[in-house]
Amino acid sequence: MIQTKLSVNINKWATLRNARGGNNPDLVEAAKKIQSFGAQGITIHPRPDERHIRYADVGALKKVVHTEFNIEGYPNDEFIELVLNNKPTQVTLVPDPPGALTSSFGWNTIEHFERLKEVVGLFKKAEIRTSIFLDPKPDMVMPLKEIGADRMELYTESYAQAYSSEHRDEVLEGFIKTAERATALGIGINAGHDLDLENLHYFLKNVPGVMEVSIGHALICDAIQFGLQNVVQMYKARCQPEYSL
Repeated sequence: MIQTKLSVNINKWATLRNARGGNNPDLVEAAKKIQSFGAQGITIHPRPDERHIRYADVGALKKVVHTEFNIEGYPNDEFIELVLNNKPTQVTLVPDPPGALTSSFGWNTIEHFERLKEVVGLFKKAEIRTSIFLDPKPDMVMPLKEIGADRMELYTESYAQAYSSEHRDEVLEGFIKTAERATALGIGINAGHDLDLENLHYFLKNVPGVMEVSIGHALICDAIQFGLQNVVQMYKARCQPEYSL
């Protein structure tokens, strides 16, 4: 079975810092500690209004992230330049409009095929692994091969919302079929959005081939209660195939 990696999204650390100005908490130190506690990646999502991650943070983080560095964002010219200048391990393209509160839908890879192919080509030429943010819709996977994407990231909010309901497995079926389609095409699978300590393992146990999960909001909320080092280990444990309550 694939060992799923845990990438911690540190946007919320930046939100907390920006609320008071100054540099507390220090994002660079947070990234160092999160990696030392066992996380296998650091994710950031800089937005045009810089309400959490600032563009100036990216270069500083690049110097200390020795695991996988994943930069998410909408591929406008400024974002493309930022990624090419810093060359992370992975870039994840999301279709958020500039003022979006958070990611809320995946790409229509048919409608945006040409643009995605163009942008992915730029990143692939720079030897940056590319991932496309997708809803659990198998037909959206088919264009990824020709677009040139290495991976897709499954947008998991619908699963998280259904987790405690009688419709959980019905909703999960869409994720399973989408993942199977990706695997058949040789596309790697990531996942993220509203995954937490309660619903993470069930998702990974049922959706085949997930290589990486990106978790931020839930993880920092849990860290307030349990402590950051403990929480990183708790999430990593749930990424293990043999995990049981």
